[in-house]
Amino acid sequence: MKILVVDDEADVQPLFLQRFRKEIKNGEFDFSFALSGEEALSYLHNGHSEIVLILSDINMPGMSGIELLTRIRHEHEEPPPVVMMITAYGDEENHRQAMENGANDFLTKPLDFNLLKEKLKTFIV
Repeated sequence: MKILVVDDEADVQPLFLQRFRKEIKNGEFDFSFALSGEEALSYLHNGHSEIVLILSDINMPGMSGIELLTRIRHEHEEPPPVVMMITAYGDEENHRQAMENGANDFLTKPLDFNLLKEKLKTFIV
């Protein structure tokens, strides 16, 4: 399954690659990374429609994760990717906005990688 992780923190990429080492090696997951909402949209528009799931931080400079989610839901061709939002702030307002704009799930930082793995495996077809 192809997954795009969108987060402005540079340490997210090595962390995901380390935590999902076994799943990547087994071919279960294939991760790509974008450091901003703008970079993620560009990536998606440049023919990377094989992305099945997007994990996006909400609080990023420039385009927020909520804005990115809204753009994906309005612009992305069928089938739409599953979008899971991630935030350090588990407040109700972010959760409400994410769900109202079409998020499939909502996670809080620090990420529980065991829980994330379980959730991701439910989306494997």
